[in-house]
Amino acid sequence: MDYTVTVIGAGVVGLATVRELSERYETALLVDKEESFGRGISSRNSEVVHSGLYYKQNSLKADLCIKGQQLLYDYCTEKSVSHNICGKLIIAQGSIGKQKLTELLVNAERNGVLGGKLCNKDEIATLEPHVQAEYGLYFPRSGVVDTHQLMLNLEHDSKTNGVDTAYKVEVKKIKKIKGGYELLALDADANEIRFTTEILVNSAGLAANFISTVAGINDPDYTLQFWKGEYFSVGNGKEKFVSRLIYPVPERDNVGLGIHTTTDISGRLKLGPNAFYLVDGKLDYSVDEGRKEEFYNAVKDFLPFIDMDDLNPDYSGIRPKLQPLGKGERDFIIVNEAERGYKNFINLIGIESPGLTASMAIAEYVDKIIC
Repeated sequence: MDYTVTVIGAGVVGLATVRELSERYETALLVDKEESFGRGISSRNSEVVHSGLYYKQNSLKADLCIKGQQLLYDYCTEKSVSHNICGKLIIAQGSIGKQKLTELLVNAERNGVLGGKLCNKDEIATLEPHVQAEYGLYFPRSGVVDTHQLMLNLEHDSKTNGVDTAYKVEVKKIKKIKGGYELLALDADANEIRFTTEILVNSAGLAANFISTVAGINDPDYTLQFWKGEYFSVGNGKEKFVSRLIYPVPERDNVGLGIHTTTDISGRLKLGPNAFYLVDGKLDYSVDEGRKEEFYNAVKDFLPFIDMDDLNPDYSGIRPKLQPLGKGERDFIIVNEAERGYKNFINLIGIESPGLTASMAIAEYVDKIIC
């Protein structure tokens, strides 16, 4: 075999995974069709470090998010990766809103998320004087991270461990062979590259379903549904008006967490993302300026300091959900396909939020299920 381990996909999860596995296995390869790491989902998100309060009890999303948060913060501290444990405030109005916050707090505590606190109007005003809400739910351990710095450090660690990286290399065919897998890929000049590996990890993000199918695992339950989210930046000096993550109550079935504020490491304030289903499945990263009013209307009641003219279209991202339109939330798929006859072909499918937060815990989980 040319390699003991090959990881397809150089997003934050793929980088964390190849770093983890390179501690244990002698030869490892990281492959990505883009020219560098993190060109997909990992560079087009809110950069939020979640606490694990939204997800179903005992789900992979809940367990790996909670474990991953501490692993991520520890790693960022060790490597001097910029991050800010600023806290998250989920706000609501009226008795129905208060009830939803109470339900969220109960779910968080069931998941083992500690430190959540229900807040009244006065307590909210103390935390965030410019936020207007009757009720709030505060989680002090949520935060933001510089994802580029994070991925740069993960890649550096991997290379230090001897990992080979192959960017602008797109996997086209995967053949099961004795003791592992043979891959056919094309480089940037359309030259064919063939190599073999004992362990193959599919962390291809938006293309994860395609990679699984190419290998011969064509499971309808693995079909990805693309949901787009857009962001608008807040200008005119208004970035100084909030210091924490401010969220509304999440949307039904956790399709999205609602248009919220994020102040990134550079101090820039963003609103977003929204969430809408891409019926045609096209990966279009444009931002529709016509949605400015939608964003303004979504936040004006709890962020009264924001004017329409403060908003400017910024960037967008696409979530690789397993959740079809109108259906309930689905958990991560992280499975060794040995029972299908694909020993140590590890599928990571539907790794959307909280994938960034959970990335290092996902890497440990992958390591444990290799047989």
